[in-house]
Amino acid sequence: MNLCSSDLIRYGKTKNLKRTSWLRLFDVPKRWFWHFYIISVCWNGFLLFLNVNFIYHRQSFPTWLTAVLDVLSGVSSPDSQVPQLSTVLVQLLVWVHSLRRLLECLFVSVFSDGVMHVVQYGFGLVYYIALGLTVLCVDRIGKGTSSLSQLDWVQTTGFVLFVCASLLQHQSIVLLARLRTGATGAVETLAHRMPTGGCFHWVSCPHYFAELLIYVSLGFVFGGRSSTWWLLVLYVLFNQALAAQLSHELYVSRYQLYPKHRKALIPFVL
Repeated sequence: MNLCSSDLIRYGKTKNLKRTSWLRLFDVPKRWFWHFYIISVCWNGFLLFLNVNFIYHRQSFPTWLTAVLDVLSGVSSPDSQVPQLSTVLVQLLVWVHSLRRLLECLFVSVFSDGVMHVVQYGFGLVYYIALGLTVLCVDRIGKGTSSLSQLDWVQTTGFVLFVCASLLQHQSIVLLARLRTGATGAVETLAHRMPTGGCFHWVSCPHYFAELLIYVSLGFVFGGRSSTWWLLVLYVLFNQALAAQLSHELYVSRYQLYPKHRKALIPFVL
């Protein structure tokens, strides 16, 4: 792997600190992660508002949004292969997830001086805009309904999994933050320490595992009927697996007593 490609996939603690000066020109602070979530909260909240008005008050989408959705979905009819209520629930859960992550970035996480590539930063901003459009595109193929009777045990299972995965991710982020804070909550160090407790007993990156579970849960909230969403889940799997493996390798190389039974991402598997 050459320096450029390596620099594009690594961020934070996994970036090589001995990079050349010209590569450092493209660095932005990793703590800017919160920018992704403020964009998501505003944009996906806006799309949720428009969709609720469309379903329950029959107010049409803005012309520009309809045109964008037509291009992305390849159809001109706002029908759906999944219950419209499922789409609204997914939009709501994406918004809740983004709001939680925003609050965690601002008030829980203790970021070091780690950096990410400006291309990663730009991709992150675009990603959450595209995510909201992807959810709405699912609602434009086939024929759907907003009836509550269309929700079944699959959607309920997805909601329960979403709650559990969100709690797991929050717990993991709190444990990571405590590695740098004292009993009073004041920041004592920005150094990287070996994480312990919670699901860190089983994997090096339970917060990445929880992120994957959150996307899987939303696939169930869609009723499991959206092939587009499952393709997105595959992308999240590969993305989180790569990030987790890089972190896992760093931990193993840095700490001689690092638990050998720990996997990188998925307990007992990966």
